[in-house]
Amino acid sequence: MENIFEKQKEASDFIKAQISNIPSTAIQLGTGLSDCVDSVIQSIPYSEIPHFPKSNLAGHKGELQIAQMGSETILVLSGRYHYYEGYNLQEVTFPIRVLKELGIEKIFITNVSGGLNPDYKAGDIIFIKDHINLLPDNPLRGLQDERLGIRFPDLKDAYNPKLLSQAKNACIAQGIDFKEGIYVCLQGPSLETKAEYNFLHHIGADLVGMSTVPEVIVAKQILLPVLVISCVSNVCFPIELITETTVEEVIAVAKKSSFKIKKLLAELL
Repeated sequence: MENIFEKQKEASDFIKAQISNIPSTAIQLGTGLSDCVDSVIQSIPYSEIPHFPKSNLAGHKGELQIAQMGSETILVLSGRYHYYEGYNLQEVTFPIRVLKELGIEKIFITNVSGGLNPDYKAGDIIFIKDHINLLPDNPLRGLQDERLGIRFPDLKDAYNPKLLSQAKNACIAQGIDFKEGIYVCLQGPSLETKAEYNFLHHIGADLVGMSTVPEVIVAKQILLPVLVISCVSNVCFPIELITETTVEEVIAVAKKSSFKIKKLLAELL
């Protein structure tokens, strides 16, 4: 974790020089969910921000944005990095540390994931209440720097109970159907086999994906409250219902469901 603190300050200083007023709330948009904001006021490509990794992943704009949601202004990470792209988990989670340095007080993270719960169908909105981390690394691994947060953060309430309660109330107010579930993270980029889907279901996972968990771990370490909203992209259980899935199909489902997430975010804000 050498030099991360200095790097996050450099990135933060660069952003502050470009953006005069930093909002207090941030949103990280996952694959195919770039349409969840009303309008973009200002954007900075990730490639221009010091120490941000480079990425050209399909379905991700790769921009830091100041955007409008109803009457509220928010900071948006439009796109994320993934372990399967070749980055280490310190690089994957670096933008989350920069948000904290910018003064962000809470973050809403979105993603798309495969449904391991037989009650889930494509397009469902799921609030993640817990996770199972099956990545071969941890973003906190390495030399300790106390300026980055405590060494052994307790993940009991990594998914902030207060934000989760507010999100459920917002769904009820807007008439949006929702469910809660447990998310399991694998390294990817290949999708899982039928035997793996069966295994993941039986160890207690409701959703499977390749992101989010590293960001949540770091958010907990730096005391940044987080809410995670997932969109089910495809059915992965029961086994007999599994069909071959392409990235294009995942993006299409995410785009089709983005209006529900946009409506929810507007109510939360």
